[in-house]
Amino acid sequence: MRFSFDKAACQNTRRALHREWLLTNRLGDCSCSSILCCNTRKYHGMLAVSTPQGRHVLLSTLEESVYGGGREFFFSSRQHPGTLYPNGHEYLEAFYLDQWPQSVYRVGEVSLSREVLLCKNSSRVLLRYELRGPAGIPDLVLRIKPLLAFRNVHALTRANTCLRHDTQEVTGGFGIRPYEALPSLFVQAVALTEPSSVLDQGIMAGGGGADGQQPEALPVSFTPAPDWFRNVEYFEERERGFDDSEDLFMPGVLEIALPPLPLGGYVYVAAGTEPCEGVDRQWEAESRSRTAAQHESRGLVGHLAQVGEQFCVTTPSGRPAVLAGYPWFDAWGRDTLISLPGLTFHAGREEFGLRVLADLGQYIRNGLVPNMFSESGDHAYNSVDASLWYAFALQQMLTTVPDGLAWAHQHAWEALKSIIKGYRRGPGMGIFVDAEGLLHAGDAHTQLTWMDAQVDGQPVTPRQGCPVEVNALWYNTLAFADSLAAAFHEPLITGERQRAALRDAFLRRFWTNDEGGHLGDVWRDGHLDRSVRPNQIFAVSLPHAVLVDDCHAQVVECVRNRLLTPYGLRTLAPDAPAYVGRYGGNAHSRDGAYHQGTVWPWLLGHYADALLQTAWDLNGAVQGLLDTLTPLFCKHLCEAGLGSISEVFDGSPPYAPGGCTAQAWSVAECQRMLKNLQRGAPEIYSQWERRVAHCLANPPSGDKTGVCRATITVESATPGSEE
Repeated sequence: MRFSFDKAACQNTRRALHREWLLTNRLGDCSCSSILCCNTRKYHGMLAVSTPQGRHVLLSTLEESVYGGGREFFFSSRQHPGTLYPNGHEYLEAFYLDQWPQSVYRVGEVSLSREVLLCKNSSRVLLRYELRGPAGIPDLVLRIKPLLAFRNVHALTRANTCLRHDTQEVTGGFGIRPYEALPSLFVQAVALTEPSSVLDQGIMAGGGGADGQQPEALPVSFTPAPDWFRNVEYFEERERGFDDSEDLFMPGVLEIALPPLPLGGYVYVAAGTEPCEGVDRQWEAESRSRTAAQHESRGLVGHLAQVGEQFCVTTPSGRPAVLAGYPWFDAWGRDTLISLPGLTFHAGREEFGLRVLADLGQYIRNGLVPNMFSESGDHAYNSVDASLWYAFALQQMLTTVPDGLAWAHQHAWEALKSIIKGYRRGPGMGIFVDAEGLLHAGDAHTQLTWMDAQVDGQPVTPRQGCPVEVNALWYNTLAFADSLAAAFHEPLITGERQRAALRDAFLRRFWTNDEGGHLGDVWRDGHLDRSVRPNQIFAVSLPHAVLVDDCHAQVVECVRNRLLTPYGLRTLAPDAPAYVGRYGGNAHSRDGAYHQGTVWPWLLGHYADALLQTAWDLNGAVQGLLDTLTPLFCKHLCEAGLGSISEVFDGSPPYAPGGCTAQAWSVAECQRMLKNLQRGAPEIYSQWERRVAHCLANPPSGDKTGVCRATITVESATPGSEE
């Protein structure tokens, strides 16, 4: 998928600063910023690396300028109090995002482009600059001032005397290690007079250029000039109620002679935790691998499957993990298991998915999967449902992995049985199974379900007792385990009679005929919380549904009429007294709205599952849902985190996005949903996807400039052709 912003869009700073790009690698590192390459969050940075102590921003940004003929033009920008400085954004002609971002700047007749790549298997970011212009332009020099943060992504830094500003000389640049506890950073550059296509024939082959001439390497120098750039601001942090200002350290200045015009050429810059040999060659290798990956991606399903790779990482300790979201979340047990099917088993990454399942099984304690993981091994076991999502992930694995049953028997069967045994014994935190087989959890001071926000130490959405989705997951786990026991010729763990009793108890406790019939949210102390929330959908959507078939359609209708929006499901019906339609402000305000009406896209996966199971007119149901969700794919993919799906949206129109700009379970479940809708009604889906592709490439009439255009390859109505 390719995103294009024209000059008008780039010059609209109010909108441009809210559009963000993200690059990741398999190590948990990232590079991210706004399309102006002006950082708006403390989490933004040219290079943030994963360490045993968490992710750290090493290289925050670069101050870049071109000097020649006695004049200097800047093409970078930062936020300082009351202003953007320098004014590089004023020269931004266009911005493109394909497999990596490219910014094109123009000053008079000279254009300069900057591209950014993050290496897949090393903590290194690569940049490539290309100069173009007519003859007669004075010799030009590219000046780069690296601005270092060297701090945890959740923190900010100030000028201090503890930072070690000594640098070491390396080929084409310098190395520095400001603090002993963090890695070194090496910044190196090479300038060549000939483009990389010639280099492929020349330097990399050990010979000359296409005409037999050796490409010329131009001078690169580094001058130590330690200084602090003070009061750099991040307005997104201010809007979220956090500290928003810090100081960045500049170790010195890189000066790189630019290729003479009109010949032109490339400048390559590498910044990483190890010295880099052959910066230009590494760029070519990394760019080729990404171009090849792009050719394998088709349509929205293929695009989201490719985006999903961003969340699949190997931690510093060597564990396979799923990061819950960028730019600030780490690995969470619940998020991992909900996301895993869409990120792996339904996206061609079965091997990684199996590694995650096998790894998680090692950490089960008293039936519980950790909700939060720590590199120190001090994991947090504070979730009632994470372990039950383990069963669902296994079920999804069995639908895609050849010999999955044999794998499950060898690698996951004991883990699944230990989960059930642990819950029946009672793992603590108020988790126990009552006499009717229903699962209870928590108390007035704990939040053990996915609706876990607290304000001033008190739950915003109290859900102690019997939560509806927890019991739907519990029943599904028991029924699934019995089906595996039968397949493995072992005694049943629960048995049909106990499961039937559990279903009867579930219906008695949770069903209400209010407003056409639906499931209440929590049974507690003999009373049912009748709030209309999306948690009831899991009683229909899971492979082994706890709710009797006769009531399925009523639940789906209730959720569709009261909770469905163009971006996901609301967490509370809008006519409820506790409903909050806006997610924003400081942490107190956001947490108060988090599950009180705020929309979550990840719930669409299970809503679609339930819809497909209950629809009497399958084509009509698929068409209706796709039409409703068109803005999620036509509009949202071009805002916030470009090409990705945000964590949450406002519950009320216009449904502004919020939270993480790239959320694992949002991407994963929307991908899984689209794949299932495509399978259920292929012709309907194909027609809809072509309309989405046209909408992305052709913004609405009257708004032809200052917007993002996106192109995506989809199947054409005519076999053998493309759009």
